[in-house]
Amino acid sequence: MIDAASVLILAGLAVFVGAIVQGAVGFGLGLVAAPVLTLLNPELMPGAIQVVNMTLPLFTLAAEWRRVDWRGLGFAVLGRIPGSVLGALIVVYVSVYTRGIFVAVMVLVAVALTARALSVPRNGVTITSAGFVSGITGTATGIGGPPLALVYQSAKGSQIRATLAMFFFLSAAQSLVILALVDELPSRALATGAILIAPMVLGFLVSGPLRRYLDGGKVRAAVLVVAAASAVALIVQNVVSQVMSA
Repeated sequence: MIDAASVLILAGLAVFVGAIVQGAVGFGLGLVAAPVLTLLNPELMPGAIQVVNMTLPLFTLAAEWRRVDWRGLGFAVLGRIPGSVLGALIVVYVSVYTRGIFVAVMVLVAVALTARALSVPRNGVTITSAGFVSGITGTATGIGGPPLALVYQSAKGSQIRATLAMFFFLSAAQSLVILALVDELPSRALATGAILIAPMVLGFLVSGPLRRYLDGGKVRAAVLVVAAASAVALIVQNVVSQVMSA
């Protein structure tokens, strides 16, 4: 059994790396940190990562809030509300392994389909649908970025980061409320999430040079790579968990 101090150190390192990725691309904190936290202590998830998910976007918005696509955000939130309710039910009734593999497969299929096209149509239907799927995956696993990011992959880097940041802030707050209502938000998860804010801030500060590099026409490729990596991380996480529990 890993002691509490080691859990915080390893989780802090994962959050630090995840914050660098999200600070540059617009999402990715969950894909790096959620699998690590789940392996270290499943009881902390998804509450602990949602605390960090709610805090990090505030730093992005402080710098790029003028680039938020408010119309698209409205559609995304509209879809996110029922999706998060379904995600909470999945947390209660579906095993971690089953929901993780399902989400991973969905993301990989989406990446495969969108990688072959120049862009994904960005309209009310696609954004609302992405918000719905993100609500399910974000609430159930802590990884809610890929669905919406895939819809926005052809937008400018600053618009992707700002719009996703506002969406993640509202989404994480909503998920925390819903998890509390279904009694899946222990106080230890909240405390751990609060401690992990420190390495998150450091990671965001380090992301600056990478953000400027990707804005030079490399954002779409980065979005696809990070989305695919999130799916692979989920699969590895769940396979390892199964092996360890066998």
